[in-house]
Amino acid sequence: MERVLPVVSRTDRTTTKADLVEEVARVSGLTKKQAEAVVESVFDGIVASLKSGQKIELRGFGSFKLRQRGARMARNPKKSGVKVMVPPKRVPYFKPGKKLKELLNRPEAGADAPAAAEPSR
Repeated sequence: MERVLPVVSRTDRTTTKADLVEEVARVSGLTKKQAEAVVESVFDGIVASLKSGQKIELRGFGSFKLRQRGARMARNPKKSGVKVMVPPKRVPYFKPGKKLKELLNRPEAGADAPAAAEPSR
């Protein structure tokens, strides 16, 4: 049986870490303080793994890894477009898993057709 956490955010568009903590507490029977420790521990583990160069793979959900972005010239929008050198940096990248993509694209009973899709980058 598929377990779904119906996380309800306090706003119409954004689910926050606090929303996740509340939902973990609700479905697990943990106190909010205990649930917050669990959520923080998961996030800390993901960050620590990425920092050490590891890829995080959550089967069915997706994977996180770091990508290296090279140095480049850019324009500073606050200083009349003055050219500045942007140093190389590591950026996190998330690749959704097959099951997550299927769940997100599965039509729901009684749901209207989705609005026009945003163009992909």
